[in-house]
Amino acid sequence: MENKINVTEFILHGLTQDKTVAKLCFSLFLIFYATIILGNLLIITTIKTSEQLNSPMYFFLSYLSFVDISYSTVTAPKLISDLLVEKKTISFVGCIAQLFAVHFFGCTEIFLLTVMAYDRCIAICKPLHYTNIVNKHVCGWLVAASWVGGFIHSVVQTLLAIWLPFCGPSEIDHYFCDVHPLLKLACTDVYIIGVIVAVNSGGISLTCFVVLVVSYAVILVSLRTRSSKVCLKALYTCSSHITVVVLFFGPCIFIYTRPSTTFSADKMVSVFYTIITPMLNPLIYTLRNEEVKNAMKKLWIRKVKRSHTQN
Repeated sequence: MENKINVTEFILHGLTQDKTVAKLCFSLFLIFYATIILGNLLIITTIKTSEQLNSPMYFFLSYLSFVDISYSTVTAPKLISDLLVEKKTISFVGCIAQLFAVHFFGCTEIFLLTVMAYDRCIAICKPLHYTNIVNKHVCGWLVAASWVGGFIHSVVQTLLAIWLPFCGPSEIDHYFCDVHPLLKLACTDVYIIGVIVAVNSGGISLTCFVVLVVSYAVILVSLRTRSSKVCLKALYTCSSHITVVVLFFGPCIFIYTRPSTTFSADKMVSVFYTIITPMLNPLIYTLRNEEVKNAMKKLWIRKVKRSHTQN
């Protein structure tokens, strides 16, 4: 316990030690982060101001965009600023807070993506009963359950890390604080804790992924009796969600289904679910969705007309 208290800060290795590469990455990730904020804010604003986008699917999508903004904000600003400094430090409290937030928003996103698959499954398999099954009350409870589930998961992960004894060195081979890099620094046997982490994080990721696969299997079976036009429309609607699921769940399963083991590729893999996926989500859902694109056009036209009226 005494050793742990003496650790007041950690040194992050960051994404790269090469100064030339770091400068290039700074510009690149600054653009990525700006795209995440603007793209997801546009999605939220469009859904909230459009009367046409009032279905549960868009209700869940607006919360997904909010989680994407929050999730990337936990890691991206620190990553970007650290690319310009030689010594990348983070306080012990800041490290634990970052760990908590990463797992809170990350797990909430996993649950939201699973809820969205459930929504699509009911919409396609039971279209006549859809509005009764997935009503506003149910949508609210599903979103609340996603937040609560993310919070409980994050508390468990944080409690596992906060009591670890750190005796030095206090260098984290990552660009943000996560459980596995911290377990690597602990001066005690962490095998049991590593297993708990794998069961908690990896188990949630893998279980939700299986639920998603089963949901889409049910959808495919249901579509066998429908016309080809209905099948294509349903598959087109689901394809955006499937793309996001693959981009997000793949890296998460790779990172968290193994106990207290780190690989050199972990940092690059982590970039996918902390930055790349939140950046691509608005593009995936807008470019492949005519309703969202039309709503955005109407929003733009209203703003242009309003500005002309004011002038």
